[in-house]
Amino acid sequence: MLTPTEAARTILEHVAPLPASRRPLREVLDRVLAEDVTSPIDLPAWDNSAMDGYAARAADVEPARPERKVTLAIVETVPAGRFPTKPIGPGQVTRIFTGAPLPAGADTVVRQEDTEADPTGRHVTVVTGRDAGKNVRYRGEDIRKDAVVLCAGTPLGPAQLGVLASIAHAAPLVHDAPRVAFMGSGDEIVDLDRADEILAGRKVATSNSYTLQALIRRTGAIPVDLGLARDTKESLREHLAGARGADLLVTTAGVSVGEHDFVRDVLTELGAEIKLWRIAMRPGAPVGFGLLDGKPWIGLPGNPVSAMVTFELFVRPAIRRLLGHRLPFRRTVPVCVGEPITLGPKLRHFLRAIVQPQDAAGRGGGGGGGGDMLTARLTGPQGSGILTSMARANALLIVPEDRPRVEAGETLPALLLDDPHHVAEAPF
Repeated sequence: MLTPTEAARTILEHVAPLPASRRPLREVLDRVLAEDVTSPIDLPAWDNSAMDGYAARAADVEPARPERKVTLAIVETVPAGRFPTKPIGPGQVTRIFTGAPLPAGADTVVRQEDTEADPTGRHVTVVTGRDAGKNVRYRGEDIRKDAVVLCAGTPLGPAQLGVLASIAHAAPLVHDAPRVAFMGSGDEIVDLDRADEILAGRKVATSNSYTLQALIRRTGAIPVDLGLARDTKESLREHLAGARGADLLVTTAGVSVGEHDFVRDVLTELGAEIKLWRIAMRPGAPVGFGLLDGKPWIGLPGNPVSAMVTFELFVRPAIRRLLGHRLPFRRTVPVCVGEPITLGPKLRHFLRAIVQPQDAAGRGGGGGGGGDMLTARLTGPQGSGILTSMARANALLIVPEDRPRVEAGETLPALLLDDPHHVAEAPF
């Protein structure tokens, strides 16, 4: 069996970013740029005001004090969207509003609240010189013409979309979103349209289908539900046929060693090249990976927790690679174990845990200050069928295979499930 790190590396060796196409800016949230973007303009395109007030010369404004006010002549008014037509000279100002271009000769904007208006509208009195040389946004201070503003491989969040809009980049080149086909199998598994049988205890709900669909969508891919196959080769082949055209196939169940686990046989009969079959970990040892018609297939265990853990470790990074992300894996962080833990087999364990700040005195719920440390406590029983252990968790506590027991107070790595920071190599 491969280690989890080896398995993750093997999978990503066979996954490449999808082709790229130009898409309207409003449609590319969370997509990944496939080329560097350079700016055709300076941004701001001109020196402009950061305040509502008066464009002035610092030399005129600086001497102003409450006991020695300075009165200046207003030469014109320039709202945002218009350009000044007159320069200012000594003793002159332009009435100006936020975003409006500065007139020639101005290097200062006096905020409106630091002035006293003249009823005639021809003069303004400055009561303090604190704004001398301030409140000006200078041309190109944000972006310079011909500079690279966003590099290939950048995920496009709201701020990045704003940057592209500000330079009129209306159709960025982004990697396509992968279509991820997923399916479950098992005669005992049914969908929620058979709720009576589920509630009567005669059948088991297909919770994995709902979980996988949500995980795929949240990772940025397009889920394609192939439904539920029966425990027969014929049913498996029929459902797998629906994966044609998908960029990644994910199955759950049917990859163990039971007499009804036909997934490997059917995939082999369909010409799949199996690359790995089991991983030295718990939960989630029965994980398969291979290529079917040149497209990656990842087979996850059927137990709900095992399916979610192995999705996080192996499927999510594969989807991110297809999307063009250069950092596919979540990082791990050191945590203090808050309770003794005893484990069984010599496998790498991924335990569902709640990680939160705890100060050095042992009080929980710290505010993230300099004296805080992260402490991990298990969510309860860790059976691979106890889905609530995953629902309560915000992290996977990683226990190496050579650690049958961990004492409270020891330090271990944890993978935070909502951590936005990612790394290039599998850290587990």
